[in-house]
Amino acid sequence: MKTHPIRFLPVVFAGWLAFTSAAVGGDADKGFQDLFNGKDLTGWEGNPDLWSVEDGAITGRTTAANALRSNTFLVWTNGTTTDFELRLSYKLVNGNSGIQYRSRLLDPEKFIVGGYQADFEAGTTYSGILYEERGRGILARRGQVTQVKPDPADPDKHVVEVIGSVGETGELQANIRGEDWNDYTIIANGNQLTHLINGRVTALVIDEHPGRAASTGLLALQLHTGPPMTLQVKNIRLRPLN
Repeated sequence: MKTHPIRFLPVVFAGWLAFTSAAVGGDADKGFQDLFNGKDLTGWEGNPDLWSVEDGAITGRTTAANALRSNTFLVWTNGTTTDFELRLSYKLVNGNSGIQYRSRLLDPEKFIVGGYQADFEAGTTYSGILYEERGRGILARRGQVTQVKPDPADPDKHVVEVIGSVGETGELQANIRGEDWNDYTIIANGNQLTHLINGRVTALVIDEHPGRAASTGLLALQLHTGPPMTLQVKNIRLRPLN
């Protein structure tokens, strides 16, 4: 497997490097649980007018006649996650979407979710970033290694400090296939949150904001407001990290 340099403080991330190398190679396929049976939405809950299964993939679709007034989600109902590795394949035609993790259900009737989001889109700006839905906003742009800390002037607020790089954003975007199938991996290990698309690390966050950093929560898939879009997701697998 080809490796790519990661530029950051080596002492802080020595353990992370060893862990991530083990996670994406060797026995990386062992210990995963399938979260989707490929046939129906058993174990998932969302607006049935928007979500279905087509061609063996979870499919979310919006139309101009059925435009969203707020972002909505398909929620995995078989548990919550703490430390884990999640793998899936996604295809997005038009629009913006994301994978919620360590998140919370804010409105069970409208399926509104808030929390960490592994972002992706049909455009070229946001895929791979870490965004906190209905929270602190962008915590790492594509290519960044960041630390999130309390604002010294107001501990309820936060500051994002860029402490390193996992690559140039344009190069990482070039590794993502537009409106075609891509592989997304999320590794949540303590307060370290790592996103990979097609085997490349796209963002890494160390969340050191007491009271705001989430240690556990639910998984969900997003349909975003805006233009009509079609999202498909398959091969959803989860492995707890002990």
